[in-house]
Amino acid sequence: MALSSPCIAKPSYSLYCGIDIAAKTFTAKVCKGDEEPSKALNFKQTAEDFAQLKKFLLAPELPPDQILVVMEATGTYWTLLASYLDHNGFGVSVINPVALHDFAKSLLLKSKNDQLDAQTLARLGRSHKPTRWTPPPAIYRELSQRLSQRADLMEMRQQLKNQLHALSVCEAVPSVVARLELLIETLSQQLKELDKEIKKVVSEEPLWAAEVALLETITGIGWLTACWLVTLTLNFTTCEKAESLVHYAGLAPTPRKSGTSVRNRPMIGHGGHGPLRAVLYMAASSAIRFNPVIKAYYLHLRENKGKAYKVARCAAARKLIHLAFAVVTSKQVFDPDYLVHLKAKKLAEGLAVAV
Repeated sequence: MALSSPCIAKPSYSLYCGIDIAAKTFTAKVCKGDEEPSKALNFKQTAEDFAQLKKFLLAPELPPDQILVVMEATGTYWTLLASYLDHNGFGVSVINPVALHDFAKSLLLKSKNDQLDAQTLARLGRSHKPTRWTPPPAIYRELSQRLSQRADLMEMRQQLKNQLHALSVCEAVPSVVARLELLIETLSQQLKELDKEIKKVVSEEPLWAAEVALLETITGIGWLTACWLVTLTLNFTTCEKAESLVHYAGLAPTPRKSGTSVRNRPMIGHGGHGPLRAVLYMAASSAIRFNPVIKAYYLHLRENKGKAYKVARCAAARKLIHLAFAVVTSKQVFDPDYLVHLKAKKLAEGLAVAV
C-alpha cells in the first residue's frame, strides 16, 4: 500500500530527506529546520548504496526516528529502499505523486528533474510532515501481485478475443486464427491457475480468509472483489471509519462553490485510490441489480431524486463501502433486513421497559 494511513498522529522530526526514485538509481537531498536543502547525492538501487545512504543520514548524530524520509510511490521502485529504511528505524513517508505535483505547483516550480524533485520532497516533508508509512504484511504482496497480474491477463485475453471477432467477419487465414485461439486458451489456463493460487494464499491467512467470507455474504461482492477489497484496504485497517474509507477511495463528492459566481454541483473528481474506486464501482453494477438494500437506494436516487446514472452508481458504491465496513468490523454476515430487525428489537425493548 503506497499511501500512508491518515489516522496516526504526526511525530516531530529534526531532519528531512527527500528521495527521487528511479528504476536503478535514486537522488537524495536533506534539509534541517529552515535551512536550504543540501547538495544532491546520487545512489544506485543496491544494498551497498542503501548502507551508504544510512551512513549519510546518521552523520548529524541524530537517532533514526528523528529523521523523516519522503519519497513518491513511483511504480514499485520505492519498495526495497522504503522497507530498508523502515527496518532501520527511520521515519518513512510514501506519498502520492499528485501530492508532490500540487506542492511543487504551490511553490511556483515549473522545472522538473531528479535533483529538484528530491529537494521538493524534502521541503514537503518539512512543511507537512506526512504520515509515516508502515510496511504491509506479507500476504499483501502475495495477493496484490497476483491480482494485478490477473487483471492484466484478463485485458490481454479480451484484446485477443476482439481480434478474433474482427477476423470472423472476413476471410481469415486459418493459421492466424489458430494462433489466436491457442493464445486465448493459454491465457484462460493461466487465469485458472492464478485463481487457485489466490484462493490458496487467502486460505492460509485465517483472519483475511474470515473477512473475505464475510464480504461474500453481501450480494454483489464475489470472492474476487472481496479479495481486492481486503488487499487494497489492508484488511480494512487503512481507515478507522467507513466515511474515511469513502474519502480514501475517492468516492466522496467534493463541493465546488466560491462566492456568488461559482455554483457547480459536487463531483468525485479523480483523486483517491483509483484501483479501489474502480473495484467498488464495478461491484456496484451487480449490487444495484441483486442486492435489495443497494437496489432500493439506487432506485430512490434515480426515480425520486432524479439523479443521473453515474451519480447514482457512485452513490451505490459509497453505500457498498459502508455495508462492507460494517460487516467486517462487526464480524457479522450481511443481513438485508438489518434495519427492520433493529427497529423491532428497539420496539420490543421499549415495550419491556414500559411494562
